[in-house]
Amino acid sequence: MPTLPTAVTADTAAARMAELITEINHHNQLYYQQAAPVVSDREYDDLLRELMDLEDAWPALASPNSPTQRVGGAPIDSFRQIRHLVRMMSLDNTYSPEEVGTFWQRMVRLLGTEDIRTVIEPKVDGVAVSLCYENGRLKYAATRGDGATGDDITENVKTIRRLPLKLPAGAPALLEVRGEIFMPNSAFRQLNDEREAAGDVRFVNPRNATAGTLKQLDPRIAAKRPLNVIFHGLGRIEGRTPGSVSEFHDLLREMGLRNADRVWKASSLGEALAAIQELDIFRRTLDYETDGAVVKVDDYAQQQLLGVTSKAPRWAMAYKFAAERVETLLKSITVQVGRTGVLTPVAELEPVFVSGSTVSRATLHNDEEIQRKDIRVGDTVVIEKAGEIIPAVVEVVLEKRPADSQPFHFLNHIHGRCPSCGGEVVKEEGFVAWRCLGFSCPAQIATRLKHFAGRKMLDLEGVGEIVADKLVERGLVRTPLDLFELEEHTLATLNLGTEEKARVFGAKNAATLLAALERAKAMPLSRWLFAIGIPDVGDSAARELARLHRNFGEIARISDKEEERAVSPALKELRHLAKGKRKEDNPVLAPYQIAQEVGQVAAAETLDFLSQESGQAFLTKLAALGIDPQSDNYNPQPASSGKAKTGGGGRLAGTTWVITGTLSQPRETFADRIRQAGGKVSGSVSAKTSYLLAGDEAGSKLAKAQDLKVPVLDEAGFEALLAGPAESGPPDSAEGGRAEQMDLGL
Repeated sequence: MPTLPTAVTADTAAARMAELITEINHHNQLYYQQAAPVVSDREYDDLLRELMDLEDAWPALASPNSPTQRVGGAPIDSFRQIRHLVRMMSLDNTYSPEEVGTFWQRMVRLLGTEDIRTVIEPKVDGVAVSLCYENGRLKYAATRGDGATGDDITENVKTIRRLPLKLPAGAPALLEVRGEIFMPNSAFRQLNDEREAAGDVRFVNPRNATAGTLKQLDPRIAAKRPLNVIFHGLGRIEGRTPGSVSEFHDLLREMGLRNADRVWKASSLGEALAAIQELDIFRRTLDYETDGAVVKVDDYAQQQLLGVTSKAPRWAMAYKFAAERVETLLKSITVQVGRTGVLTPVAELEPVFVSGSTVSRATLHNDEEIQRKDIRVGDTVVIEKAGEIIPAVVEVVLEKRPADSQPFHFLNHIHGRCPSCGGEVVKEEGFVAWRCLGFSCPAQIATRLKHFAGRKMLDLEGVGEIVADKLVERGLVRTPLDLFELEEHTLATLNLGTEEKARVFGAKNAATLLAALERAKAMPLSRWLFAIGIPDVGDSAARELARLHRNFGEIARISDKEEERAVSPALKELRHLAKGKRKEDNPVLAPYQIAQEVGQVAAAETLDFLSQESGQAFLTKLAALGIDPQSDNYNPQPASSGKAKTGGGGRLAGTTWVITGTLSQPRETFADRIRQAGGKVSGSVSAKTSYLLAGDEAGSKLAKAQDLKVPVLDEAGFEALLAGPAESGPPDSAEGGRAEQMDLGL
């Protein structure tokens, strides 16, 4: 390894840094773009280490585009939001050659010509990303998000060594490109083997591993994952504009931005269908997951003429390939227990190669699916990868069934008890899955912990997949509430590795988690309701339950018939709701319509949980810990009484909002403000919607609101309404704030 003189000056350090950056970038290009390395990994690592040492000694001279930036910087607190320069859209899909023909004829009709040139590319099954280069340097990388705004994942994307941080001379002044980040199949298998050897949980599939990597707040974790990227789309460009997709591909290659390994061209429907068939064969040679072919109009001028719908371009279509099917032997059936206690039967198979990987297990979904297909141990079965990822048993090859085979009886197989904890299992009316009722079931604890600690739940920083698994494995946690009894020393010395290769959680992480646990004690009732992981109780249902009740005690008392006369009308109705749970036609619901606000299933599941032994144990321990979550949006007036009381409900009490389009802040920020002011937030527009808060590119929700004559507000109108007197019903007009009266580009 080259060495510097003993007395290093700023000039010599800067010169050596520049020399190393040039040399390392050259080796990166040889390795990642040409697959022709000329130095060993050790020699490459020595060069990189020397550059890192120089940058540590001379931080003021370090370049933001240095190859060392790919190894990841310090962890970040959260992802900021980035607005795409051009909206990211999805594609219309089809599995039918006939629909490809319909697509082609529609283009001919709209363009008035049969002279349509197209390109056909492999559809990479990865995570969509948008990158922006400004003056040749990477400015940011963002996820698709809602199409208008995505998460800033720049630091994680920088760790992809295949990706240039600086474009060569002649780059456009502004270049926004779209692509798919993926994990090569070979690298994915190696990563999983390494994780298993280290005692970590294996990833389910390459796309799952890729998505999880890009969501890491610590880029140093992303740097250890073997990601790659392929670009296929153009957002905004300034200074050098290609006239077609083909010219855009040429530009990508010139800029060192990887595009599809092979692209087909077609000028007729027949040629396009032939290219799709050829691609289906070719893609099996690729080292990454693909699930279809994308057909695009080549000429950008014709693309502009064809235009787009609210969701997808009219000039492109994705043809999804039928999943590959193979036969293999079903050796046995095992049962897995999920976070909510659902018991899922799994087929243990004779290993077989399908869709690019070897499969030895496949889901059987549920007991009814087994009975419907008459699946038996010893059968020869047909399996496929649903969506090219999840193996599933499609059917039984009956002519190959052994003469002595016996029908499979789910309950007999598990002896009527949970295979993890031995607890009671039930199949409730209207449901197909059997479920374990044990809140302390070991198979459920680790996944419950991860859910309990989630950002929208109790936001317990540090309780990720590995930590949760190890806390359970080491016998330190049997229920989520056990977290509040952990001591700092115990956490700091928690071994996240193996006995042979220990890796402790550490004092700093322990202190951070304990501080988060202390904050969680004061979090509102809605967050706790969501965190518990009660089936069918999501964020919205939890908020509405918290609106109707002050604390857990009030909800629990609903099942106490002795207190029937003492509870409010809303609580009485919730009891009726529980009695009539999972019945679509319950006349008792009519006076209050709580079923529409909370949901029959969510309300009933909540009462079921709190009335069970495990739920009672949860409440007892919560009290013993001195934790008593209170509602921060309490307003128990039933829905049928008109507007909810404004006394504790705020300026927007009794109103229901839908939020759409691109706003100045994340939608959840506005949703929280609406809820704090007493309003409710829904995901879809209906006649019961009080207001639509609309930003740029509002799309179909705006159109529906206008059809239903729902008042539409922009941000200015929202702020004016929030600052005004308490709301007493949607106004006929909102001065200066109705989006219909303003030019919002909607």
